Amino acid sequence: MSHTLKENAHAVLLPAFAATRLSDAVKRFLDNGGCAILPGETREEYVAREMSAQRRQEETAAMFQALAGEATSLAGKVLIAVDQEIAGICRLHDLAPSFPPREQIASLGTDEVEAIAADMALAARELGVTCFLGPILDVVTGENPWLRGRTWSVDPAAIARVSSAFIRGVQAHGMAATAKHFPGYAHIALDPAVAPEARMTAPLASFDASLLPFADAIQNGVAVVMTGPAIVEAFDPDRPASLSPVVIGVLRDGLGFKGVVLSDDLDSQAMLRGRPLTQVAVDALNAGCDHLLLADAGDQIDQVVLAIVQAVEAGRLAEARLAEAAAKVRALAARYGA
Repeated sequence: MSHTLKENAHAVLLPAFAATRLSDAVKRFLDNGGCAILPGETREEYVAREMSAQRRQEETAAMFQALAGEATSLAGKVLIAVDQEIAGICRLHDLAPSFPPREQIASLGTDEVEAIAADMALAARELGVTCFLGPILDVVTGENPWLRGRTWSVDPAAIARVSSAFIRGVQAHGMAATAKHFPGYAHIALDPAVAPEARMTAPLASFDASLLPFADAIQNGVAVVMTGPAIVEAFDPDRPASLSPVVIGVLRDGLGFKGVVLSDDLDSQAMLRGRPLTQVAVDALNAGCDHLLLADAGDQIDQVVLAIVQAVEAGRLAEARLAEAAAKVRALAARYGA
């Protein structure tokens, strides 16, 4: 089946929103070729690493099921993604099982991890959720305000063992897993979400440890890898990881990843670095990202779609690159979607 430029431009976007209802903009997005959404959390919940007391009290399984039903009525197979991490943000709060406290995770057996992950996936599928933005594979050994409270070990081998068991457990039960944030941010002094100048300055040799969990996740068939939002100087001193052909080349050619490459939030200040979101979206596709995470804010979705179409028409983005990315996202939605 052939698709128009506009349909392909919609297919490569992953709009995020805090509510468990679809805005008019997201409804138009799904009606015009979009096939993935991220019912997220507020900035306050993200910073707190947990959902608000009000959300936990008021949000029900029926709300998620209604959201999934409306989304699929508009677009057919849809990826409904949430931040569901091993030791960090658990977007589904009390609606799905979670892991024990972080200090206990390293002691879990591999079979135990797979069993918890399977239960989590089955509960999420009942809600209509089909993709976890987790596990976090960053080996955080220094200052990192961005990932504070979201990791549980500094041992690359332990992170690899538990994370790969998580990936196997959820994907065996119909839930796509996302390994993040490639190539790994061991330490970063500033939060990329709010600081344009955030960057990682570690030497290349330090990435022997950082890349190990990602290599293991890829060997275990992880469906999605999310690239990071900030510059990693050892690979590319000028472009954030999600906008860097060099970084994505390491992922594709160096580690052999064949699945969907998902950008971190294009709205992050370290990603934008003072530039328009529309240009950043085109740059991410040109760099090799297949799926672009961005906020459902105002007419932002429509503006990014228009920018992608115009970039193809002007020769600044190859039509084949856009079509390839859209096909990868559609295939993922077809395999895992609600």
